[in-house]
Amino acid sequence: MSDVALVEKLVEKHRDLKREIAKVIVGQDEVIEQILLSIFSGGHSLLIGVPGLAKTLMVNTIAKALGLNFKRIQFTPDLMPSDILGAEILDENRKFKFIKGPIFTNILLADEINRTPPKTQAALLEAMQERAVTVAGHHYKLDLPYFVLATQNPIEQEGTYPLPEAQLDRFMFAINLDYPSFEEEVDVVKTTTTDEFQEVNPLFNAREISDIQHVIRRIPVPDNVVEYAVRLVGKTRPLNGAPDLIRNYVDWGAGPRASQNLILAAKTHAAVNGKFSPDIEDVQAVAFGILRHRIIKNYKAEAEGITEEEIIKKLF
Repeated sequence: MSDVALVEKLVEKHRDLKREIAKVIVGQDEVIEQILLSIFSGGHSLLIGVPGLAKTLMVNTIAKALGLNFKRIQFTPDLMPSDILGAEILDENRKFKFIKGPIFTNILLADEINRTPPKTQAALLEAMQERAVTVAGHHYKLDLPYFVLATQNPIEQEGTYPLPEAQLDRFMFAINLDYPSFEEEVDVVKTTTTDEFQEVNPLFNAREISDIQHVIRRIPVPDNVVEYAVRLVGKTRPLNGAPDLIRNYVDWGAGPRASQNLILAAKTHAAVNGKFSPDIEDVQAVAFGILRHRIIKNYKAEAEGITEEEIIKKLF
């Protein structure tokens, strides 16, 4: 199938996919949109929201609709790297045998990633970056496509290990999950307190999603769009010549990985909307999710209640 035909097919199937997910998940359209952009771009996402907002159900539903394997790890302070990677055991013939851990899947939900110590976080981050793990000197490749969705509870501080900035940078999107509206919550209560269960049909398979990821990388991008993305990321850095807003309120800005992710996500955003090349509007559409966790505000911004979103919007 040609690239043009693949993009046209993606537009149609993306519409069907959102309809299929909506059978189970009420509202949260923007969150689902960003998770799908992240998957089709080949990136990972960090989902930030208080408990009870259906984060696990959402990821499980998306995995089913995409026809991918899904596993969940509940991160706790006593979780060890071997609990997620797997370990070598002696079998009945006294030979070492590797038992694969839950990390060997297509979509991994890392629930409450900030509740586990850095040693275990690091084991997951190697898999995210290399798409492979090393156990007892042996290198194991992970099945592709491979996608990590980590969740973080923003209200808990006690007994947590916040991800350092360098590790946050490995997530393509940081997605904020808000409470549903009154009407949406009424629908949620109505649909979840009956004995009826909606069946989600798989619309893709692993091979098709890998093909889509390759097609998106082949989409051409005009030079002015690449330059706009790089300039936008450059403006977040409090260096000489930076806007006053940045120098006053930001300690650290985004790195080159943000520029790469902006262009990849803009290509995907263009493709799912039926365009064969991204423009500046596509870059702006994905900028909040990609820059939000890469801008480190200073105490002055915290004191004045200035959000990352307000800073990003003023840089457009």
